[in-house]
Amino acid sequence: MTYDQFNTFCGALPATTYVVQWGGSHVWKVGGKVFAIGGWDDDEAGITFKTSDIAFEMLQDQPGLRPAPYLASRGMKWIQHYAKPGLADKDLKDYIHQSHRIVSSGLSKKKQRELGLVPLY
Repeated sequence: MTYDQFNTFCGALPATTYVVQWGGSHVWKVGGKVFAIGGWDDDEAGITFKTSDIAFEMLQDQPGLRPAPYLASRGMKWIQHYAKPGLADKDLKDYIHQSHRIVSSGLSKKKQRELGLVPLY
C-alpha cells in the first residue's frame, strides 16, 4: 500500500481527521485520538495501527510486521507494517478499519454521538 492509498482509505472512514506531525508522518485520528500512522521511508510505506490483544499476539512475529517502535515498548498494542511480505493490502485495510473501531469505541458516548459514530459501532 502506498501512502496515497493509505491516506485515501483512512480519509474514507467516518469522522476522521488528518495531520502531518512527528517528522512528517501521516497521522489519522478519530475524535482527536490516533488510530493510524503512516511513515517510515519513501520506498516502503510504514503503517502503524492499534490492535486487539489477540491480533497483537498473532501479528507481532510475522515477517514484515513488528510491535510498533515507541508505542509497543510502553505496553500499547500497536503493530507496524514496515516491510514485505507483511500484510496484503486487503488485510492491512481490515486492520486499519479495526483500529478505527477500537479507538472510536474508547471515546465517550457523547463524543461518539457528536461524531455520528454511535449507529456505526
